[in-house]
Amino acid sequence: MTKDNINPSHYKQGNIEVIDFILDQDLNYLEGNVIKYVSRYKYKNGLEDLKKAQWYLNKIMLELTKPEEKSNDIR
Repeated sequence: MTKDNINPSHYKQGNIEVIDFILDQDLNYLEGNVIKYVSRYKYKNGLEDLKKAQWYLNKIMLELTKPEEKSNDIR
């Protein structure tokens, strides 16, 4: 069996691929990365992936708490 570098197995653990869920939910870059890292941590990099997800989640929260010169929508 050949290795699939575009669609690796750690993104295909459920009934829907991670990318399809991200697109279906119209998630932005930061949100999509949270989903990506949380969904693969058991199958790829463990705690390292959870820390990456946390970094992106913290970035989202920081954007949402910025002063009102920006909209609260980070899109």
